[in-house]
Amino acid sequence: MATCGRLQLFDQCTRLLPFMMGRRSFAAAANDSFRADDLVYDITKDRKPKPANMDECKFGREFTDHMLSIEWNKDEGWNRPVIQPLQNISLHPATAVFHYATELFEGMKAYRTPENEISFFRPQMNMDRMLRSAHRACLPQFDGEEFLKCIAELVRVEQEWVPNSRNASLYMRPTFIGTEPTLGVDKSGSALLYCILCPVGSYFSTGTFEPVSLMADPRYIRASKGGFGAYKLGSNYGPTIRVQEEAAKKGCEQVLWLYGSDHKITEVGTMNMFIHWYNEDGEKELATMGLDEGIVLPGITRQSILDITREWGDFKVTERTITMSDLTKALNENRVSELTSSKHRIICG
Repeated sequence: MATCGRLQLFDQCTRLLPFMMGRRSFAAAANDSFRADDLVYDITKDRKPKPANMDECKFGREFTDHMLSIEWNKDEGWNRPVIQPLQNISLHPATAVFHYATELFEGMKAYRTPENEISFFRPQMNMDRMLRSAHRACLPQFDGEEFLKCIAELVRVEQEWVPNSRNASLYMRPTFIGTEPTLGVDKSGSALLYCILCPVGSYFSTGTFEPVSLMADPRYIRASKGGFGAYKLGSNYGPTIRVQEEAAKKGCEQVLWLYGSDHKITEVGTMNMFIHWYNEDGEKELATMGLDEGIVLPGITRQSILDITREWGDFKVTERTITMSDLTKALNENRVSELTSSKHRIICG
């Protein structure tokens, strides 16, 4: 494998907080995974022009020239990873992912620093979460560290696509799908792990740090206790599109998801939700829903915010349940400083 050069796997958000590139307890053994050293390169000579202004790139609309692709089947295990020109994927009409949503994905970003180096944002946590999701979806395990090395090499190949801007980044979408052509509801006997890249500007049309309006309607829930809300499965997102349409009709940019008869505040859109306020005891507090019920996604930016603010020690930081009635009461009493959501290092208050 060619060296990554100036590409660093770097914890850009929390430099003072150490982390380890460890494998999860259910990660595959070394001989049951692919290796970055076995990468195969198929580099195109026909590169397309880059967007003139990457700050204006819409989310998920413009893609780079190459993709990373790794196939698996139950008889042979993992094939060699391949960096190849971005291309369509040909699948049988009975393929498992089309019928039973045996699919998961991750969302990561690469940034260009003032020193012109390329940094990832806590990618080890994405790999840990992806392995948890794969376990839940009965898709095969792999070595997360090796996959991360492969992604880093893909970004090195496509480094000219990493924006030289504070307002844009290169979004990485690792995806894992079951590919066995069968209508049987069972564990897929073959799978495809791949990663595509796209430059992105602000997620919202209002701008990165402009307020957005939210629709809170208890008739709709995103996830339930004992379900799959804590895993990054595509099946958690498709059913929310109709509700987002309803929000847009009411002039709202996003949905504030509530849960239960007491209307617990869970997430906003596809993001974790934070409330910065003076709580019922008069304490200055930053609060977000905990992970114990498995309703909200364990966001990487969410954890980073919790880590940093706890290190600051300027106010109380808690993971707990807050209901809509708690929030309404606090608003009426002028105790709320800010409602904030987090995703991929964007914060919208």
